[in-house]
Amino acid sequence: MPLFSKLVITSAAFQDHIMRSLLHPDFSLSDPLRRRSRGKHPQVREGVEERDLQRRHEQEEREYVLGPAPPPLTLAQKLGLVASPRERLTEDEWTRVKERSVQQEESAQPCAICREEFRLQPQVLLSCSHVFHRACLQAFERFSGRKRCPVCRREPYETRVINDASRLFRHRCATRIQAYWRGYMARKWYRTIKKTICPKDKRLRRQFFESRLQELNDSFVRYCHTDTEAFLSDIDRSLSSSRRVFQQLERKSVSEPQENDWDRIKSQVIQRAVWDCPICLTALSNLSLPTVSERSNHQQRRPTVLLSCSHLFHQLCLEAFEAFSADSRPVCPLCRSAYHKKLI
Repeated sequence: MPLFSKLVITSAAFQDHIMRSLLHPDFSLSDPLRRRSRGKHPQVREGVEERDLQRRHEQEEREYVLGPAPPPLTLAQKLGLVASPRERLTEDEWTRVKERSVQQEESAQPCAICREEFRLQPQVLLSCSHVFHRACLQAFERFSGRKRCPVCRREPYETRVINDASRLFRHRCATRIQAYWRGYMARKWYRTIKKTICPKDKRLRRQFFESRLQELNDSFVRYCHTDTEAFLSDIDRSLSSSRRVFQQLERKSVSEPQENDWDRIKSQVIQRAVWDCPICLTALSNLSLPTVSERSNHQQRRPTVLLSCSHLFHQLCLEAFEAFSADSRPVCPLCRSAYHKKLI
């Protein structure tokens, strides 16, 4: 090829490279009429908001590389006159960069620019394995005027949107919610056990029964808060009716002893050998032996009554006790049982 032709091709290649890289990125000598493409604003239509929200949620979980695709090589770069741009990282290389970032716990630490936690805010990973807020990195690039890592000063770099920090933040939130819920359930279970099971410690046991008694008193007060006197009178009427029922049952159950039953009761009295009236505490007449009053000339013999419960009393003492008793059918002063009596 003649030297003149080479010079023409070289000059044309340099001119194309300068025009495309320095003057206008979308201008080309091969198609000078091609204009820069403009992004179309999305039109909001009714009925698509829900699908847009779902698509936005899916995009939030998706990881992708920021920045436009690299432009095609110019003629100068193809001829080797100008160095070609560096090729973009592949998925395997991004995987290794992310593994290195995870080992360094970049997502668990605050953003190196604003020194705040990432939480759910957009997060970007650089090809040098450093992580920043997406807004913070964009502001840093506008301020510095070039793409240089704020930590390691590496330039240029590629940027990839990741969601590691948001996943870690959701995990911490879920763990905290579970811890609070378990604590609430444990405290609720402990309060229930504390109210139902008596402790072994003496002081705690006393407090336990005091609280239970206080609860009973409070429930009693709440029940009779309208009229205490009427409530107590109802209780008295219930008790009196219950007493009458039990007395009727005792009358039906206690039958009058026969003659042989009285003989057996007398033998029990003799075996017991108690010869004092339990009411007046004076001597009684023995069923088989002469009494002390019979041996004394200045004392008169007092009538004695034998009860069906095998207890002995002076007749006058027992009649006075029966007159003093409020019940319609009095009971034995000693054993409190219904009785039949016999004068001996």
